[in-house]
Amino acid sequence: MSKKYFGTDGIRGRVGEYPITPDFMLKLGWAAGMAFRKMGACKVLVGKDTRISGYMFESALEAGLTSAGADVMLLGPMPTPAIAYLSRTFQAEAGIVISASHNPHDDNGIKFFSGKGTKLPDELELMIEELLDTPMTVVESSKIGKVSRINDASGRYIEFCKSSVPTGSNFAGLKIVIDCAHGATYKVAPSVFRELGAEVVVLSAQPNGLNINDNCGSTHMGPLQAAVLAEHADLGIAFDGDGDRVLMVDHTGAIVDGDDLLFIIARDLHERGKLQGGVVGTLMSNLGLELALADLSIPFVRANVGDRYVIAELQERNWLVGGENSGHVVCFNHTTTGDAIIAALQVLMALKSRNEGLAQTRQALRKCPQVLINVRFGGGESPLEHPAVKEASARVTQAMAGRGRVLLRKSGTEPLVRVMVEGEDENQVRGYAEELAKLVTEVSA
Repeated sequence: MSKKYFGTDGIRGRVGEYPITPDFMLKLGWAAGMAFRKMGACKVLVGKDTRISGYMFESALEAGLTSAGADVMLLGPMPTPAIAYLSRTFQAEAGIVISASHNPHDDNGIKFFSGKGTKLPDELELMIEELLDTPMTVVESSKIGKVSRINDASGRYIEFCKSSVPTGSNFAGLKIVIDCAHGATYKVAPSVFRELGAEVVVLSAQPNGLNINDNCGSTHMGPLQAAVLAEHADLGIAFDGDGDRVLMVDHTGAIVDGDDLLFIIARDLHERGKLQGGVVGTLMSNLGLELALADLSIPFVRANVGDRYVIAELQERNWLVGGENSGHVVCFNHTTTGDAIIAALQVLMALKSRNEGLAQTRQALRKCPQVLINVRFGGGESPLEHPAVKEASARVTQAMAGRGRVLLRKSGTEPLVRVMVEGEDENQVRGYAEELAKLVTEVSA
């Protein structure tokens, strides 16, 4: 059964446009509360990132949840993976995150976690959707839920992040620049790295509700690259607005993406005999990652794009490490979902154990040229189903003769078609990508 509201990463859209409206969030809170209450006594944690609309949607969700008899514990601005962690430690039935991740401030959305800190099962999302299409009711007055605030949430999460590295670990002598994207990591991330001994320079940690992801963070790496060079830092770390994506910059200013980070973490675990199975990437993972892992005899499989699918594949195989080149990195040996701070800490531990800098330790991964072009379309019939697009994709794939690949897919969160071509010759790859992107644009007009 297809879902009406839930996408691959919750519910997301432009603020003020249905369903990202206060009235819908009120009804969503009620529907979620009713669904969770079927499991018994109901306690729900609610956190958010720093966008201004979070105040409005937090209040609406709170009213809906309590009207269904759910008790609400407010966390305030916290990284998405912190809500997953705290949902477990508080033994809540669920956690709700108000965030649109790496999108600009005029978007927002809702993500749900189960009481185990994992994505909601499909059957529970479908139950919530069914309730959304029924009249809203209110439990009797004596059963209305209560609301409280967790004042020490940041401290709890900081200690959890620090616990992901061995006791006594110290990053003294390491100079790091951190870009918090004016988002949910702005308080906790600098504290984690400073408390572990690093010298920390902080960028984009003054959220005003409107500047989240605005020319900063993991989607705009230029300011971090410049700061690493200007500060003569050892490396830079960039988070996205809700703290579940991380990218890095080495001391030369070069960007180190999710494929690099995944390789560094997996190789370190492998060398210490703690990898457990292989690595899960996605359809967008660079071919070079697959080849570098094969050189180490580490199995590699591709899931569909989206951390939901990476996590599902890890669970199915009982493996520990997976991720996306966009910076979602999942370390199941430490937590239940993609966590940017914890992933960054695992990279720093790998560098420390090899006594290498970031630029040096990533060299074993040689990437194939990969060109990605995003093409916006207006909805309606998918341009990927157009016969001309299918024919061109097949022709390019055949021309690359097994030494490259073509991937055309719709974004799960935006009205975009992503055109990706990968191969050995960068000029050839770019030419093919531009040809396919032009064709997608033409058939979308």
